Order: sequence, then structure tokens, then C-alpha cells
Amino acid sequence: MKRAHPIAEVAVVVPAKDEEELLPRCLSSVHAAVAALAGACPHVRASVTVVLDGCRDGSAAVVAGWPSTHAVEADAGNAGGARDIGVRRALAAARASTDQVWVATTDADSRVPPDWLLQHLALAEQGVSLLIGTVEPDGADLGASRLRAWFDAHRLGDGHHHVFGANLGIRADVYEALGGFPGLDSGEDVALVQAAKAHGVRWRATDACRVLTSGRLHGRASGGFADYLAAALPP
Repeated sequence: MKRAHPIAEVAVVVPAKDEEELLPRCLSSVHAAVAALAGACPHVRASVTVVLDGCRDGSAAVVAGWPSTHAVEADAGNAGGARDIGVRRALAAARASTDQVWVATTDADSRVPPDWLLQHLALAEQGVSLLIGTVEPDGADLGASRLRAWFDAHRLGDGHHHVFGANLGIRADVYEALGGFPGLDSGEDVALVQAAKAHGVRWRATDACRVLTSGRLHGRASGGFADYLAAALPP
């Protein structure tokens, strides 16, 4: 699955499930990253797609406040299905062929750094087809002791062994060849990464574009990141 085509388009996909409180800061950070990409690489087009998965709160109104963001109403009922719907909708609207599109995923409760997409693109231009990025939970949510426990248990440097759906990037043609994110409540990110490695996809685990994600202990997805934090970290 070696690819040498330059990236002409970046598609950012964000699944959301009743995230009206945290979605504004997520979209603000994503659009800052899009602006940074546009400033440095004006030839690369970017799109942002938010999948409103059965939302009953004001998430749709939040997205409407960003006219350049595409909202997709869905009823996937799980994180994997929502991500996949968003990716496929973004690719259907893409102007470039899939071998020239880079898909970057994050979560509605997360904030990406300003150079997030630039870092993704830099690795893509080196021939990497799958970027496995890092996240860290918001210390304001966890508290000092839990945050220390998190860093004690997670080594987040380059070459790390973690997988976070809030910071993944993949070439669109590779994504399609692998069948996309499976429709799972949790672990869809790990499943996609495992499939990519099994098929010999060139990948890189990097800490160059770490994402800040919510440290809440009660999340939206059963078995998701919040449940993981609650089970793994001491009170």
C-alpha cells in the first residue's frame, strides 16, 4: 500500500454525541489548525465535518455557528460508525482523488494544537500513510494526583505504543482499502490501526502534535476514553 502522491486535500472528521459544552473549543482549535495549514500550504484544501450522532442538545447549533463546517446528522449509535459516516461523507465531497486526501480525526471533547494539520501533512509527505498521535487528559478535569498517575502510566514520546481516536491520520485510499472504522462502541481506532499494520501500511507513532482531551470520568460512549480513565486512574 505504498503511496507517493502529494496530499492535495485534508479532511478533518469529528464525531459528536451531545457535546454542546465542549464542542465550541474543539471547533475553535480545529479551525485554528486549518488556518495554519492554509497559511503555510495554500495549495492544500481543507474541510471539517462534524457527525452529530443522535444529538439531543445544542450541538447542531454550535456547528451552525461555523459556516465552513459541514454537519452530518446520523444515528450510528456508536463511535466507530459515526467516525466512518463522517469520513465517507467527507470523501464524497472531496475534490481530490482518494490517493491525494489525508483524513485526520479528533473528538468533540478535544482541542488540537495549532500545528496539528501541519504535523500530519509533514509525515504524509514523508510517505507515511497512517499517523498514530498522542493525547493527554485535561488536568483541570482530573486533578493533580490523577494527572500524575496518567503520565506515570503513559510514555507519550515518538514511537509510543498507544492509539487514540482523537489524534489519528490516514490516507483516504488506505482507509477505504482497509474497510474504514468498524461500527464499535469503543476500540474502533485500535481495530483500524491493527488492520493497517497487518496489511503492511507504513505508519508512524508520533508525539509531535499532542491533543488535549477531556479528563472527565463519565463520557458519552460506553467503554470509551472516560471509562478507561475512571478504571485506570486512582481516585
